Amino acid sequence: MDLFEAMEHRHAVRSYEDRPIAPEAREALLACIAQCNRESGLHIQLVLDEPRGFGGLPAHYGKFSGVKNYIALIGKKSPNLEEACGYYGEKIVLRAQQLGLNTCWVAMTYSKVKTAFQIAPGEKLCLVIAVGYGATQGAGHPVKQPEEVSKADSPVPDWFQRGVRAALLAPTAMNQQKFTFTLQGGSVAAKAGTGFYTKVDLGIAKYHFEIGAGTAQFRWAP
Repeated sequence: MDLFEAMEHRHAVRSYEDRPIAPEAREALLACIAQCNRESGLHIQLVLDEPRGFGGLPAHYGKFSGVKNYIALIGKKSPNLEEACGYYGEKIVLRAQQLGLNTCWVAMTYSKVKTAFQIAPGEKLCLVIAVGYGATQGAGHPVKQPEEVSKADSPVPDWFQRGVRAALLAPTAMNQQKFTFTLQGGSVAAKAGTGFYTKVDLGIAKYHFEIGAGTAQFRWAP
């Protein structure tokens, strides 16, 4: 499964089977996390066999069950932390999908078990990602039209259209897709909307855009 297929097949899954992550998948996931930490300076950690974080708490958009494994997105406090967690967290999510695992981004509907992960001075836990073998594969959700989240002068390059379509496959808080991509010459400006976790959403969408457009085709506007 390539990254395009992973984007298309990935859906939020909230119910998981009671079985451990296979050793080869676990090692590949840990390798991906280590690489993301090296690139970003984040302190992302994989928490295994720890059910207390999801002890039956209801989410206002649905309930979780069987969650014993999750990825803790941790990093140094900064204005860029949420976007970085979104970008690199989605890298890990799509790698998990390639490994036959299911995931779900989780912002507020879990309990912080302090002994489950390490937070160094000056760091904070941004959010977590449930991971494991889903009881189902989840389901898709309605997405906006490309013109609702993008701006570009005509003719619009194919690579930009592919990037926007890929971004629309990205998971966002409450499926609101509050982001905008604007083509300016050879650069692309990405902007988050207002609301909770929109900076996280922007980081996720930017990673999807890069996969769709190809990083050799453009540069990000400052």
